[in-house]
Amino acid sequence: MADDDRPATFASPACFLHEIDPAYAGLPGPLDLQAWTDVNRWRKAERERLIAERLAMPAATRLACGEAIAARVLDEIGDVTGRIVSAYWPFRGEPDFRPFLLAVTERGGRTALPVVVEKGRPLEFHLWQTGEALSRGVWNIPIPAVPNPCRPDIVIAPVVGFDACCYRLGYGGGFFDRTLAAMSQKPRVIGIGYSGSRITTIYPQLHDIPMDVVVTETGIIRPQASTVRALT
Repeated sequence: MADDDRPATFASPACFLHEIDPAYAGLPGPLDLQAWTDVNRWRKAERERLIAERLAMPAATRLACGEAIAARVLDEIGDVTGRIVSAYWPFRGEPDFRPFLLAVTERGGRTALPVVVEKGRPLEFHLWQTGEALSRGVWNIPIPAVPNPCRPDIVIAPVVGFDACCYRLGYGGGFFDRTLAAMSQKPRVIGIGYSGSRITTIYPQLHDIPMDVVVTETGIIRPQASTVRALT
């Protein structure tokens, strides 16, 4: 049975905080609460549309796209010897990057998974490699059974949607932005998703942090020079 056909008991990434004012979640608040309400409502509808579209993709197509994306990411990263790369556990039609984690270790790198401490707090990253034990964390998200916190050099961030400026539409929890904002040394952030997930804009707000690059099965998107924050 494919992961997407299983009951929703093992979930990743950790992005299920309520749809609320970002300031409540410890992020910079919007300048205009009404504008944020409008953007939030739009994002929720767009999120549902994009997730439905990728779940409708044939499993074989998703697999092929995931393999193509992983190959591009490995090329983009280059030499991983001695570097820590954090990825994720696939959820709701996301590209399956578990083989990617194995490839990183085979090339001399180290791998990690994100760990939810609790709602409203940044994620932690813990070392884990293929074959090691997993346990169920917050919201049944698979996490390393043996805690081993680390600071990743590279973070692979799955997207629901993305725009030309490499802003990320996630699941609405704010964990991604909160985590990056709390890090004294920002890792390189590589967003990954299907080419069909590209949208004109996510209407970025003060709390949104762009990714360094987005990789899809068809190519690599680097942030455009002009980054406009809309509806702030």
